[in-house]
Amino acid sequence: MGRHDRLNVGSMGDRKMGDDELLTTRLSLRRPTRRDIEMILSVHSDPRTCIDNPSDALATREEAERLFERWDDHWRRFGFGYWVARRRGSETPVGFCGIKTMQLKDENVLNLFYRFHPSAWGCGLASEAAAAVVRWAARQLPDYPLIARVRPQNVASQRVATRAGLIRAEHLDGPGYDGFDWIYKSESGPELC
Repeated sequence: MGRHDRLNVGSMGDRKMGDDELLTTRLSLRRPTRRDIEMILSVHSDPRTCIDNPSDALATREEAERLFERWDDHWRRFGFGYWVARRRGSETPVGFCGIKTMQLKDENVLNLFYRFHPSAWGCGLASEAAAAVVRWAARQLPDYPLIARVRPQNVASQRVATRAGLIRAEHLDGPGYDGFDWIYKSESGPELC
């Protein structure tokens, strides 16, 4: 039984969101397909991208295929998930951004994820994608709190979270998969205890 199978998300699994693509000023965010597996591997096998989350690191195409299957399963079950980010007008992916269901302190939440190829770092693309996903979640899933889990030493990820409109929620900080998590949360939506 996977982590998502234990979640009690009520009717969330019956939703058909219909937003396989989100557009920003510079980006197109689309639901992943099998053709994105190479980019999943490229991003997740680069030691710079997983330095703060070593359990996310991938070494083989088979691992990338399994990760794609988990992402695709989330899309099928909930009608949303992680998007592949591309510069508008380009078919070349630059990273990933989206939300998944999870539990935090026994409450159902939406976890914001963003991971971009190092070639796309430093120009605000992750912040632009994350802000678009946060706005989408506020419109489509207003009854669910949205959070981002960030390592205290990952200053760049903290900046992305705040630029996406999230605020620190120190009372929610705690142990994560790869170390201590600082929690950022959306100012809108339900409150977390």
